[in-house]
Amino acid sequence: MDIFLGLPLGWAILALFCGVMLRANGTYWLARGLAVGVRRSRPKKHLDSAVMRRAARLMNRFGPFAVTLCFLTVGLQTAVLASAGLARMPQSRFLPAVALGSLVWAGVYATVGLAAVAAWFALLLESPVTAGVLAGVVVLGAAYLGWRKRHPARRERPGVGPERLNL
Repeated sequence: MDIFLGLPLGWAILALFCGVMLRANGTYWLARGLAVGVRRSRPKKHLDSAVMRRAARLMNRFGPFAVTLCFLTVGLQTAVLASAGLARMPQSRFLPAVALGSLVWAGVYATVGLAAVAAWFALLLESPVTAGVLAGVVVLGAAYLGWRKRHPARRERPGVGPERLNL
């Protein structure tokens, strides 16, 4: 990790971009090869099911957005990239999406990401309790935001509030 901190920003972005492109395309091609292999075996009927055809259509339609945006997540990249390979997303859709996502990821990771990771490790080494509390706050914040998304605030209908009761 320190190797990227010592590089000029442009070189760090380029190095990270190349690395993530290799990883992303490798994941895609491994999954695509797995799909071809399974299509030549007994479980073929599962890949030709209506659910899998629908998943392939959805991946071809919304997949490029999912591929690009997955680079802004943690822990979801491999699943999305493998899904694109299993659904046999066409290269004409996959490559531009993965290139844009990789560029965004490399830019974020070379600027804010590496600094944040370095600060996190420094904090962890200095005070594991503080690092644990901060991680807990982040997890609770993410859980709260997820809960708010699933349970939006109720909006008052006009003319139903206490002001209409003339109390």
